[in-house]
Parts: sequence; structure tokens; C-alpha cells
Amino acid sequence: MVAREHSGPALAISFLIAGIAAALSAFCYAELASRCPSAGSAYHYSYICVGEGVAWLIGWALILEYTIGGSTVARGISPNLVLLFGGADSLPAFLACVYIPGLDIVVDPCAAILVLLVTRLLCVGIKESTVAQAIVITANVCAMIFVTIACGYLGFKSGWAGYELPVGWDATGSTIVFFAYTGFDSVSSTVEGVKNPQRDLPLGIRATLSICCMLYMLVFVVIVGLVPYYAMDPDTPISSTFASHGMQWAAYIVTVGAFTALYSTLMGSLLPQANSLQTRMLSHEIFNTWENPQGPKINLWNLLLFHCYIQILANQGSLEGIDALLGCSIHLPSSKV
Repeated sequence: MVAREHSGPALAISFLIAGIAAALSAFCYAELASRCPSAGSAYHYSYICVGEGVAWLIGWALILEYTIGGSTVARGISPNLVLLFGGADSLPAFLACVYIPGLDIVVDPCAAILVLLVTRLLCVGIKESTVAQAIVITANVCAMIFVTIACGYLGFKSGWAGYELPVGWDATGSTIVFFAYTGFDSVSSTVEGVKNPQRDLPLGIRATLSICCMLYMLVFVVIVGLVPYYAMDPDTPISSTFASHGMQWAAYIVTVGAFTALYSTLMGSLLPQANSLQTRMLSHEIFNTWENPQGPKINLWNLLLFHCYIQILANQGSLEGIDALLGCSIHLPSSKV
């Protein structure tokens, strides 16, 4: 979508500019996470440095960031399922999106089911889900490396048709693709499970941002070179690119990789949200259910209901507006940090 409407072939440059902007905030997170280790992340840092009033505002901005970010990511599962099943008509009836004319909304049950599964896994525990998370991350990296190599081969074979530039370059999509870097701040919320936060958290934040920026740029440098930006599929650009070059088997591999990427990204949105709420409850800013042994599970299931509500009511056509709102919610806590 960003390549079609904003950046065109300069999509990789947009990711680079957004990565540099995210790095400025990431360095602040790395320093504060080592000096003031807390699961509250930016909320706790603001509470210590500025005061309770600003921390209250930052805390709700974080909730907004993780909620909208998770909702936007979960909505990406339906287009990939449609491609995997061979068309919208081939989807089972209980997975198909339903349009409600009177309310002008699209009900997406697949998104709600994905949030349900990820939240259920988080309720089991972080340590118990470590193996599954490691497998998913490995699959994500392998899929991105496969895309880079395969698209590079096709590009050199076909002559990089997407890099014909009759109107020059444009990198204005950086403000939108900044959404892709939202996960680095969630690393600081996992401090309670880190043995040496003064050393490991800064390394984790910097490594996460650097690796993600590099992989994003490698993938999209080759993708936008294969297909003209105006001909890209806005929902499944990578899979559709392989399909248009007669490599349907590769499209299936990429689709499976998209599922694992959606899973890991959604987990990165739900987990820090629960940690942020826990910190605010322990500081008695909001009602505290954590003293109850069932408190964590109760709060996670409350978050689940809130996320499912957004998945069902969010309109697919307004995802660009949601991304813009998400960017504002990210900028607020980052600027205060």
C-alpha cells in the first residue's frame, strides 16, 4: 500500500529513514532500560523523570499504540488466507469476512481468532511459549532470506522492470512505514525476565532494530524491482509477485511465512500491553486485580475482549488512517522519553 500510494520504488529508502528516526528513540530506551529497569517501559520512565501526570498520559498512549498496532497486524491474516485457499469463494463460511451495509463495517472473524490464540498462549506463560516463539522467529528470518534470494534471481533474470523511474523518487512513506518498527520499545517491558538487564536490554533493543531495518530493506529492494509499484497487490504484495512470475509454490511458502510473522508481531503487541497494565495497577493508578492469584489471566482476557472488539469493527479500507493514528500514539511516548 505504501509503495503504491506514496514511496513507489523508493520504499527501501522510506524504511531506512524510518529506521533512523526509530533509532533515535531506541537509544533513549536502551539507556533508560539499563538505568531504570521496569516492566512499565516508557510509563515508568516518565513517572520517575517527569511526574505522575505526564506518566498517566504516556501510559494511555502506550495502551493505544499496542492496541491499534495489534489490531492492524491481525487484520492482515484474511488476505493471506484468501491467497492460500485460492480465492475468497474458497474460504470456509465461518472464516469469510462479512460486510454490514447499514454500519459500513467489515466483520473479520479470522483476526479475532488469531488474537484469541495468541492471548491463550500468553496466558500459559512466557517461559512455556519460548520454544514456540523461537521456532516462529526462525521461520520468519528464513522466509525473508528466501524472498531476498528468490526475488534477486528473478530480478536479474527479468531486468528489474519495477525500477523504471519516469517521475523520479519519493520517500514520503516513511511516516507510515515507521509502524513497522513499533516492536523495539516492547523489549524494555520484558525486564523482569532478563538476568542482566543493564547489559542485555540495550543489546536487545539495538540488535532488534538493526536486524529488522536490514531485513526490511533487503526484502523491499528486490520486491519493488520486480513489479511496477502501481501494479502491486496492496494486501499480499510479496506472494502476488511470485504468483505473477509463475512461482506459485513460492507464493505458498511466503504465505506461511506471513502467518508466522503475524503471530510473532501480535505477541509483541499483547505482551507489553499486559506488562504496562500490571505496572500501573501496582502503582495504584488504575484498579488493581493483580493481588488476586487469577489477576494476570483476568487482565489478559480483558485485553483479549478489547482486541477482538477492534478486530471485528475495524474497516479494512481505513487501515491507512489507523496507521496514522498509531504513528501519533508512538510519537507521544517516544518524544517524552
